[in-house]
Amino acid sequence: MVKNTLRREDALTRERIIEEAIALLDSSGEGGLTFRALAERLATGAGALYWHIANKNDLLAAACDAIVARRLGAPPVDASPQDIIRAVALELFDAIDAHPWIGPALTRAPWQAPLVRILERLGQQIRALGIPQAEQFAAVSALLGYILGVSVQNAANAQTGKQLGGDRSAILGQLAGAWAQLDADAYPFTRSIAAQLREHDDRMDFLAGVDLILRGLQRG
Repeated sequence: MVKNTLRREDALTRERIIEEAIALLDSSGEGGLTFRALAERLATGAGALYWHIANKNDLLAAACDAIVARRLGAPPVDASPQDIIRAVALELFDAIDAHPWIGPALTRAPWQAPLVRILERLGQQIRALGIPQAEQFAAVSALLGYILGVSVQNAANAQTGKQLGGDRSAILGQLAGAWAQLDADAYPFTRSIAAQLREHDDRMDFLAGVDLILRGLQRG
């Protein structure tokens, strides 16, 4: 028995723990990520995990960084800064949609690897666009804030949609109908876009927002 236990713990690596943590986060959310639950999935004792992971925050950041690193990969050498920024934005949008827990994890610890990794990738492209040094921090902050903010909201909307039955078209149709019935004097703009809400594409609208920011930066 002792020999088998040692063999299991010898096979335990930080990478294996992180991958199992990602699976647990995807199935149970951040609230379900405990060292006890993770140890059960790995068929080991909770104490063995602490040889590789300091605490839950460390584990959450590591899981988040593993997905971000996997999604971003290496930038193509022949792509324009604009195309690289768009690609980064879409990868993060899709990653947060697939793993909703990533959004809160990213914003909770801005000094840790996952957010710094994203900041560096975007910042290099902002510099390549020729944005003046004095304006680069504001530029990358605006871009990063938009990407994370909209991606997190989209993921939250998707979770709400699931709770309401999962029929996106029906949910948007009901919301569009409610907007169309608003008081015309108090809400003229909201009424005017009600029909667009029914048919809009979240991903394409998100990318259109990135393009608006890029055009604004380049005009400056």
